Amino acid sequence: MSNTPPLYNETHQHRDATPTAYENLLGDSIERAFAQGLHEIEPLIDYLNKAGPAGPNSQPWTVETFKAEMARLGA
Repeated sequence: MSNTPPLYNETHQHRDATPTAYENLLGDSIERAFAQGLHEIEPLIDYLNKAGPAGPNSQPWTVETFKAEMARLGA
């Protein structure tokens, strides 16, 4: 008998569909920012505005739009 715990999905792993191209681009960009040590929201927003993708409706990112988009995507 194995000591490995049974497999299960965390709540955030349950998706109704595969990620969109936008979601993949945004996730990749956030990961690159984190890899550069950008962990505070203002430098992260600056990075996204330089590296992309653009914010909702192709507008520049702000702290407010970032928080709203993360809430929307995490819903």
